[in-house]
Amino acid sequence: MDASIGIWGGVECTVNRIGDSYRSQMVASGHDRRITDLDVFAGLKVSKLRYPVLWENVAPRAPSELNWEWSDQRLSRLQTLGVEPIVGLLHHGSGPIYTHLLDDAFPELFGAYAGEVARRYPWVQQFTPINEPLTTARFSGLYGHWYPHARSDAAFARALVNQSRATVFAMRAIRSVNPRAQLVATDDLGQTFSTESIRYQADFDNERRWLGWDLISGKVDRTHPLFRYLLDSCVSRAELDWLCANPCPPDVIGINHYITSDRMLHEQWEHFPECTWGGNGRHQYADTEAVRVLDDYVPGFTRSMMQAWERYRTPVALTEVHLGCDIDDQVRWLDQAWRAAHESRALGVPVLAVTSWALLGSYDWNSLLTREEGHYEAGAFDVSSGVPRPTKIARTLRQLAEHGAHVLSGRVLERGWWEHESRITVRLTANA
Repeated sequence: MDASIGIWGGVECTVNRIGDSYRSQMVASGHDRRITDLDVFAGLKVSKLRYPVLWENVAPRAPSELNWEWSDQRLSRLQTLGVEPIVGLLHHGSGPIYTHLLDDAFPELFGAYAGEVARRYPWVQQFTPINEPLTTARFSGLYGHWYPHARSDAAFARALVNQSRATVFAMRAIRSVNPRAQLVATDDLGQTFSTESIRYQADFDNERRWLGWDLISGKVDRTHPLFRYLLDSCVSRAELDWLCANPCPPDVIGINHYITSDRMLHEQWEHFPECTWGGNGRHQYADTEAVRVLDDYVPGFTRSMMQAWERYRTPVALTEVHLGCDIDDQVRWLDQAWRAAHESRALGVPVLAVTSWALLGSYDWNSLLTREEGHYEAGAFDVSSGVPRPTKIARTLRQLAEHGAHVLSGRVLERGWWEHESRITVRLTANA
């Protein structure tokens, strides 16, 4: 296999707001207190690290009150260690207390903050201003899970357009300091499958999944399939025209693909668990994981990379690879991502890297952060004891980084749970 595909790492750093409460994944993992974690990460031989300089942490009370102490120490240490950061500025957040995703002032406030970061760290070459803007807009504006807990197409569209404009302002400010700075634009990317009667909803979902990247790329003009949807959702024509006139296409499409990213819609909702029930006002249906329904399901790593390349002709990277399960299945999942990256490269896709996400694990993602129950999923390291302890993922990453391959042995040679028939909860036939 071609060893030129890089191994990157990432720290789960979400600062999300539920009601009036903010919660930090870095506080939960202890990373906020341990600069020595960076030396541990460097020992994995990762070439790049997705790393936070988050708005809520640096300027929590007012735009003019900036505290750089924590990020100064961490970014300086990464320089010393020779690990290149991909700096993130907002990660599943709604911003500090003085703004939010639906605030008209949000884009320019965020752009101003990005400019401050660039002036503080002019040597940083790559940025992810806002992680997963489409996902954040859905969870905050459409489903009501996160602040500001809205549930409407209008709130979803406003949150997404605000984040898109914010990204343009941010990169403009960053590039005024460092003209060569690159935009690594990440989002969750899956595919929606359905039965025939609600194929129209699957078609809509499969178009909507590109909307964040389309908006910043200046592609949402009058010919775009979702142009009318956005206008009907109270986005102004002037805003869409502005985005078309000020394109900020990604330098790297960052694909975050999870086992839950691929969805299955079925109108016989009564056969499914109640937690999957939903609808669109025209049909009621179950919305569940495709892996739990489709007999011929295959994880969508290669499919997602191929589709992104065909749409944007921009280099891609798998920027989050993680699965909450036992450690052997975690290694299998990482192995499938690594092999898919090489398969996609062989098919002509310029794949840059595979990223081990949540190096220190994550907390309460089983409830999408809506409940604080201390549910912990380890990653390359297990921090449940308060000290990072390397897992099989850490050993696998080092093998991949040093040799471009690793050896599966023992139980790891078995199939992952997503490949066993026992994964199926309801047996139904679907059309893509």
